[in-house]
Amino acid sequence: MVNLEWYRTFKAIYKTGTLTEAADTLFISQPGVSLHLSSLEAYVGYKLFDRTGRRMIPTERGKVLYNAITEPLAKLEEVEKNFQKSTEKLTPTISVGMCFETFQTTLEQYVSSLPFNLIISFGEYREMLDQLDKGILDLIITPKKGVSPNIEHEAFSSEQIILVGGKEVDKEEFEIILNEKGIEHVEEWLKNEKWYGTAGDMEHLFQFWILNFGHKPNFRPNYIVPNLNSIVRCLKGGTGLAVVPDFLCKKEIENGEVQLIWEGEKPLKNTLYFGCRKKTNYQTEIDHIKALFRKMMGKEIEI
Repeated sequence: MVNLEWYRTFKAIYKTGTLTEAADTLFISQPGVSLHLSSLEAYVGYKLFDRTGRRMIPTERGKVLYNAITEPLAKLEEVEKNFQKSTEKLTPTISVGMCFETFQTTLEQYVSSLPFNLIISFGEYREMLDQLDKGILDLIITPKKGVSPNIEHEAFSSEQIILVGGKEVDKEEFEIILNEKGIEHVEEWLKNEKWYGTAGDMEHLFQFWILNFGHKPNFRPNYIVPNLNSIVRCLKGGTGLAVVPDFLCKKEIENGEVQLIWEGEKPLKNTLYFGCRKKTNYQTEIDHIKALFRKMMGKEIEI
Protein backbone atom coordinates (compact mmCIF):
# COMPACT_ATOMS: atom_id res chain seq x y z
CA MET A 1 0.00 0.00 0.00
CA VAL A 2 1.27 3.47 -0.88
CA ASN A 3 2.36 5.74 1.96
CA LEU A 4 0.34 8.97 2.13
CA GLU A 5 3.51 10.89 2.98
CA TRP A 6 4.90 9.96 -0.43
CA TYR A 7 2.04 11.90 -2.05
CA ARG A 8 2.59 14.86 0.25
CA THR A 9 6.27 14.88 -0.67
CA PHE A 10 5.47 14.52 -4.39
CA LYS A 11 3.11 17.51 -4.15
CA ALA A 12 5.76 19.59 -2.35
CA ILE A 13 8.38 18.81 -5.01
CA TYR A 14 5.89 19.62 -7.79
CA LYS A 15 5.02 22.99 -6.27
CA THR A 16 8.53 24.09 -5.21
CA GLY A 17 10.52 22.61 -8.10
CA THR A 18 13.49 21.45 -6.02
CA LEU A 19 14.23 18.75 -3.48
CA THR A 20 15.80 21.30 -1.15
CA GLU A 21 12.77 23.60 -1.06
CA ALA A 22 10.44 20.62 -0.69
CA ALA A 23 12.50 19.47 2.30
CA ASP A 24 12.27 22.95 3.85
CA THR A 25 8.50 22.97 3.32
CA LEU A 26 8.04 19.56 4.93
CA PHE A 27 10.67 20.09 7.68
CA ILE A 28 12.46 16.87 6.76
CA SER A 29 15.89 16.22 5.24
CA GLN A 30 16.62 16.24 1.53
CA PRO A 31 17.60 12.53 1.66
CA GLY A 32 14.19 11.89 3.21
CA VAL A 33 12.48 13.71 0.32
CA SER A 34 14.54 11.71 -2.19
CA LEU A 35 13.60 8.47 -0.44
CA HIS A 36 9.87 9.30 -0.56
CA LEU A 37 10.07 10.20 -4.26
CA SER A 38 12.03 7.11 -5.27
CA SER A 39 9.62 4.94 -3.28
CA LEU A 40 6.61 6.50 -5.02
CA GLU A 41 8.22 6.15 -8.45
CA ALA A 42 8.97 2.50 -7.74
CA TYR A 43 5.37 2.00 -6.61
CA VAL A 44 3.71 3.61 -9.67
CA GLY A 45 6.29 2.17 -12.06
CA TYR A 46 7.45 5.28 -13.93
CA LYS A 47 9.43 8.50 -13.54
CA LEU A 48 7.56 11.48 -12.17
CA PHE A 49 10.24 14.13 -12.68
CA ASP A 50 13.12 14.85 -15.02
CA ARG A 51 16.10 16.27 -13.18
CA THR A 52 17.55 19.32 -14.95
CA GLY A 53 20.36 20.69 -12.86
CA ARG A 54 18.74 21.33 -9.51
CA ARG A 55 15.25 21.77 -10.92
CA MET A 56 12.69 19.00 -10.90
CA ILE A 57 10.61 19.12 -14.09
CA PRO A 58 7.46 16.98 -13.93
CA THR A 59 7.06 14.39 -16.64
CA GLU A 60 3.76 14.02 -18.48
CA ARG A 61 2.83 11.17 -16.19
CA GLY A 62 3.93 13.27 -13.24
CA LYS A 63 1.51 16.00 -14.34
CA VAL A 64 -1.29 13.47 -14.67
CA LEU A 65 -0.60 12.10 -11.19
CA TYR A 66 -0.48 15.61 -9.69
CA ASN A 67 -3.83 16.51 -11.22
CA ALA A 68 -5.27 13.23 -9.97
CA ILE A 69 -4.17 13.57 -6.35
CA THR A 70 -4.38 17.33 -5.73
CA GLU A 71 -8.09 17.52 -4.98
CA PRO A 72 -8.37 14.23 -3.01
CA LEU A 73 -5.25 15.09 -1.00
CA ALA A 74 -6.58 18.56 -0.21
CA LYS A 75 -9.89 17.06 0.94
CA LEU A 76 -8.11 14.52 3.09
CA GLU A 77 -5.96 17.22 4.68
CA GLU A 78 -9.09 19.28 5.34
CA VAL A 79 -10.80 16.28 6.95
CA GLU A 80 -7.72 15.75 9.09
CA LYS A 81 -7.69 19.41 10.07
CA ASN A 82 -11.39 19.48 10.93
CA PHE A 83 -11.15 16.23 12.86
CA GLN A 84 -8.37 17.65 14.97
CA LYS A 85 -10.46 20.76 15.65
CA SER A 86 -13.44 18.65 16.63
CA THR A 87 -11.38 17.01 19.37
CA GLU A 88 -10.72 20.53 20.74
CA LYS A 89 -7.02 19.94 20.99
CA LEU A 90 -4.08 19.50 18.67
CA THR A 91 -1.77 16.89 20.15
CA PRO A 92 1.55 16.62 18.32
CA THR A 93 3.39 13.32 18.07
CA ILE A 94 7.16 13.12 18.19
CA SER A 95 9.42 10.12 17.64
CA VAL A 96 12.49 9.71 19.85
CA GLY A 97 15.31 7.19 19.45
CA MET A 98 17.66 5.94 22.17
CA CYS A 99 18.99 2.70 23.60
CA PHE A 100 16.61 0.56 25.64
CA GLU A 101 18.56 0.92 28.87
CA THR A 102 18.65 4.73 28.65
CA PHE A 103 14.87 4.80 28.20
CA GLN A 104 14.24 2.54 31.18
CA THR A 105 16.58 4.48 33.45
CA THR A 106 15.49 8.01 32.51
CA LEU A 107 12.43 8.77 30.40
CA GLU A 108 10.18 5.80 31.14
CA GLN A 109 8.92 7.18 34.47
CA TYR A 110 7.76 10.43 32.82
CA VAL A 111 5.92 9.05 29.78
CA SER A 112 2.45 9.05 31.34
CA SER A 113 2.74 12.76 32.23
CA LEU A 114 3.90 14.06 28.82
CA PRO A 115 1.56 16.66 27.25
CA PHE A 116 2.09 15.22 23.75
CA ASN A 117 2.12 11.87 22.00
CA LEU A 118 5.39 9.94 22.00
CA ILE A 119 6.82 7.11 19.92
CA ILE A 120 9.99 5.54 21.31
CA SER A 121 12.33 3.69 18.94
CA PHE A 122 15.26 1.45 19.91
CA GLY A 123 18.10 0.59 17.56
CA GLU A 124 21.75 0.95 16.69
CA TYR A 125 23.14 4.47 16.73
CA ARG A 126 24.00 4.53 13.01
CA GLU A 127 20.47 3.46 12.15
CA MET A 128 18.97 6.12 14.42
CA LEU A 129 21.15 8.84 12.89
CA ASP A 130 19.97 7.80 9.43
CA GLN A 131 16.32 7.80 10.53
CA LEU A 132 16.74 11.23 12.11
CA ASP A 133 18.20 12.60 8.89
CA LYS A 134 15.31 11.16 6.85
CA GLY A 135 12.64 12.63 9.11
CA ILE A 136 11.54 9.33 10.66
CA LEU A 137 12.82 10.33 14.12
CA ASP A 138 12.65 13.83 15.62
CA LEU A 139 15.20 13.44 18.43
CA ILE A 140 17.85 10.90 19.39
CA ILE A 141 20.06 10.40 22.43
CA THR A 142 23.42 9.08 21.31
CA PRO A 143 27.13 8.86 22.25
CA LYS A 144 28.04 9.20 18.55
CA LYS A 145 27.81 12.25 16.32
CA GLY A 146 26.75 12.01 12.70
CA VAL A 147 28.09 14.03 9.76
CA SER A 148 24.85 15.17 8.10
CA PRO A 149 24.63 18.97 7.71
CA ASN A 150 20.90 18.72 8.49
CA ILE A 151 21.50 17.47 12.05
CA GLU A 152 22.78 19.40 15.05
CA HIS A 153 24.26 17.74 18.12
CA GLU A 154 24.20 19.15 21.63
CA ALA A 155 26.38 17.63 24.34
CA PHE A 156 24.44 17.39 27.60
CA SER A 157 26.00 14.69 29.78
CA SER A 158 28.58 11.95 29.95
CA GLU A 159 28.81 8.35 31.02
CA GLN A 160 31.81 6.51 32.43
CA ILE A 161 32.26 2.84 31.58
CA ILE A 162 33.19 0.91 34.73
CA LEU A 163 33.84 -2.62 35.93
CA VAL A 164 31.24 -3.72 38.46
CA GLY A 165 30.59 -6.95 40.33
CA GLY A 166 28.24 -8.65 42.72
CA LYS A 167 28.73 -8.03 46.43
CA GLU A 168 30.27 -11.51 46.88
CA VAL A 169 33.13 -10.75 44.47
CA ASP A 170 36.42 -10.48 46.39
CA LYS A 171 37.30 -6.87 45.65
CA GLU A 172 40.07 -6.86 48.26
CA GLU A 173 41.88 -9.69 46.45
CA PHE A 174 41.52 -7.81 43.17
CA GLU A 175 43.08 -4.67 44.66
CA ILE A 176 46.00 -6.62 46.14
CA ILE A 177 46.77 -8.16 42.75
CA LEU A 178 46.43 -4.78 41.02
CA ASN A 179 48.74 -2.99 43.48
CA GLU A 180 51.34 -5.73 44.04
CA LYS A 181 51.47 -7.87 40.88
CA GLY A 182 50.52 -5.55 38.06
CA ILE A 183 48.14 -5.31 35.13
CA GLU A 184 48.99 -8.68 33.52
CA HIS A 185 48.01 -10.60 36.63
CA VAL A 186 44.87 -8.48 36.91
CA GLU A 187 43.79 -9.64 33.46
CA GLU A 188 44.28 -13.29 34.41
CA TRP A 189 42.31 -12.84 37.62
CA LEU A 190 39.45 -11.19 35.75
CA LYS A 191 39.31 -13.92 33.11
CA ASN A 192 38.83 -16.56 35.82
CA GLU A 193 35.71 -14.84 37.16
CA LYS A 194 32.14 -15.31 35.89
CA TRP A 195 31.07 -12.68 33.36
CA TYR A 196 27.81 -11.21 32.11
CA GLY A 197 27.23 -9.81 28.64
CA THR A 198 24.50 -8.99 26.15
CA ALA A 199 23.94 -10.54 22.75
CA GLY A 200 23.48 -7.26 20.93
CA ASP A 201 26.22 -5.01 22.28
CA MET A 202 29.70 -5.95 23.50
CA GLU A 203 31.19 -2.59 22.63
CA HIS A 204 31.59 -1.41 26.23
CA LEU A 205 33.55 -4.54 27.20
CA PHE A 206 35.72 -4.31 24.06
CA GLN A 207 36.53 -0.62 24.61
CA PHE A 208 37.33 -1.10 28.29
CA TRP A 209 39.57 -4.10 27.62
CA ILE A 210 41.47 -2.49 24.76
CA LEU A 211 42.07 0.68 26.77
CA ASN A 212 43.44 -1.20 29.80
CA PHE A 213 45.04 -4.33 28.32
CA GLY A 214 45.82 -3.31 24.75
CA HIS A 215 43.65 -5.91 23.01
CA LYS A 216 40.13 -7.28 22.85
CA PRO A 217 39.11 -9.81 25.52
CA ASN A 218 39.98 -13.38 24.52
CA PHE A 219 37.02 -14.90 26.35
CA ARG A 220 33.26 -14.87 26.05
CA PRO A 221 30.88 -13.99 28.90
CA ASN A 222 29.45 -16.95 30.78
CA TYR A 223 25.94 -15.52 30.80
CA ILE A 224 24.30 -13.68 27.91
CA VAL A 225 21.21 -11.70 28.96
CA PRO A 226 18.82 -9.41 27.04
CA ASN A 227 20.17 -5.98 28.01
CA LEU A 228 22.43 -4.02 30.37
CA ASN A 229 19.69 -3.47 32.93
CA SER A 230 19.29 -7.25 33.11
CA ILE A 231 23.00 -7.52 33.87
CA VAL A 232 22.70 -5.12 36.81
CA ARG A 233 19.75 -7.08 38.20
CA CYS A 234 21.71 -10.34 37.87
CA LEU A 235 24.73 -8.87 39.65
CA LYS A 236 22.50 -8.09 42.62
CA GLY A 237 22.43 -11.86 43.12
CA GLY A 238 25.96 -11.55 44.52
CA THR A 239 28.40 -12.98 41.97
CA GLY A 240 29.84 -12.13 38.55
CA LEU A 241 31.43 -9.19 36.75
CA ALA A 242 30.39 -6.87 33.93
CA VAL A 243 31.42 -3.67 32.20
CA VAL A 244 28.56 -1.15 32.09
CA PRO A 245 27.89 2.62 32.03
CA ASP A 246 27.96 4.05 35.53
CA PHE A 247 24.54 5.71 35.43
CA LEU A 248 22.84 2.34 35.00
CA CYS A 249 24.01 1.05 38.39
CA LYS A 250 24.57 4.20 40.41
CA LYS A 251 21.76 3.46 42.89
CA GLU A 252 22.77 -0.19 43.26
CA ILE A 253 26.35 0.81 44.08
CA GLU A 254 25.17 3.40 46.62
CA ASN A 255 22.89 0.80 48.23
CA GLY A 256 25.66 -1.80 48.46
CA GLU A 257 23.83 -4.22 46.14
CA VAL A 258 26.58 -4.02 43.50
CA GLN A 259 30.28 -3.18 43.89
CA LEU A 260 32.36 -0.78 41.87
CA ILE A 261 35.39 -2.98 41.25
CA TRP A 262 37.57 -0.84 38.97
CA GLU A 263 37.38 2.31 36.89
CA GLY A 264 40.38 1.21 34.88
CA GLU A 265 43.84 2.73 34.71
CA LYS A 266 42.45 5.31 32.26
CA PRO A 267 38.82 6.40 32.68
CA LEU A 268 36.67 5.44 29.69
CA LYS A 269 34.07 8.15 29.15
CA ASN A 270 31.52 8.79 26.45
CA THR A 271 29.89 12.15 25.82
CA LEU A 272 26.13 11.94 25.38
CA TYR A 273 24.43 14.11 22.76
CA PHE A 274 20.97 15.22 21.81
CA GLY A 275 20.63 14.92 18.05
CA CYS A 276 17.83 16.67 16.14
CA ARG A 277 17.23 18.21 12.74
CA LYS A 278 18.00 21.90 12.39
CA LYS A 279 14.46 22.55 11.16
CA THR A 280 11.58 21.00 13.06
CA ASN A 281 7.92 21.61 13.83
CA TYR A 282 8.33 20.13 17.30
CA GLN A 283 10.85 22.36 19.04
CA THR A 284 8.66 22.82 22.15
CA GLU A 285 8.19 19.08 22.59
CA ILE A 286 11.87 18.36 21.95
CA ASP A 287 12.89 20.97 24.54
CA HIS A 288 10.54 19.27 27.03
CA ILE A 289 12.27 15.90 26.51
CA LYS A 290 15.70 17.55 26.79
CA ALA A 291 14.74 19.14 30.11
CA LEU A 292 13.73 15.75 31.53
CA PHE A 293 17.05 14.23 30.55
CA ARG A 294 18.98 17.11 32.10
CA LYS A 295 16.95 16.68 35.27
CA MET A 296 17.78 12.97 35.46
CA MET A 297 21.42 13.08 34.36
CA GLY A 298 22.51 16.60 35.24
CA LYS A 299 24.61 15.48 38.21
CA GLU A 300 26.72 13.34 35.91
CA ILE A 301 27.74 16.01 33.44
CA GLU A 302 31.50 15.99 33.00
CA ILE A 303 31.94 17.30 29.50
